[in-house]
Amino acid sequence: MATAVFFHAHPDDEAIATGGTMVLAARNGHRVVLVCATDGAVGEADPSHIPDGSTLADVRRYETEKAAAVLGVHRLEFLGYRDSGMRGESTNDDPRCFWQADVNEAAERLAAILRQEQADVLTIYDSIGGYHHPDHVQVHRVGLQAATLVGELEVFESTMHRERMAVMVDDPEWAGDDEEVREQQRREFADLELGTPAAAITHAIDVSSVATTKRQAMAAHRSQIGEDSFFLTITEEKFVAAFGTEWYVHRGDSPKGEPYRDTLFEFGTDG
Repeated sequence: MATAVFFHAHPDDEAIATGGTMVLAARNGHRVVLVCATDGAVGEADPSHIPDGSTLADVRRYETEKAAAVLGVHRLEFLGYRDSGMRGESTNDDPRCFWQADVNEAAERLAAILRQEQADVLTIYDSIGGYHHPDHVQVHRVGLQAATLVGELEVFESTMHRERMAVMVDDPEWAGDDEEVREQQRREFADLELGTPAAAITHAIDVSSVATTKRQAMAAHRSQIGEDSFFLTITEEKFVAAFGTEWYVHRGDSPKGEPYRDTLFEFGTDG
């Protein structure tokens, strides 16, 4: 059996991006470790979700512990950085935030965990962090450097399927009936170049069989994903269509594109 370390930026990212992969890995006997870079303290939350005497960071740590239990995580660690907030926010300039962290220093914190665990697999984000969030981009940078420090490690970039996303952006069922709004969304999607082209993806993990568990893990993050959120109110069919496959690019692997491989635990490459 292998040990996989899932490196994420904020509490709740793990459930949304790789939750199904984590559940399947744990159920198949692999050791699953979750490392969260930041405290998530800049996230928006209803004050009613924050008990007296607690901070949002406290709440989000507790929620991550609950989600980790749902996902079958064997070890949960926080690297200790502050949430940087969205791109362009003043919180990006906080010297204690992850975006401002020295990449080598942060990578050594992660590498220490990788060494302790004798990790076989590390998941990070793609080079734009999925959607250009500073902390997500930093996960990519720090994760790659940590892998270099440790060596003998298979690195997978969690990503989104660009063409499938484009279809969803153009679908009134997902994007709404207002054509003007949809056109704006199309332009934004194209400008940001979100996701990874299908031809560059290497792995597609079918997590539809554990979609309910994945959604339960999302719901554990109730300060961010409330009962009326899109994630929890869409039908099971739509949820599986949107989140029932988790996409990865295996660093250094070839060939890419279909047929995609369906597990992170077979490490042979052709390139």
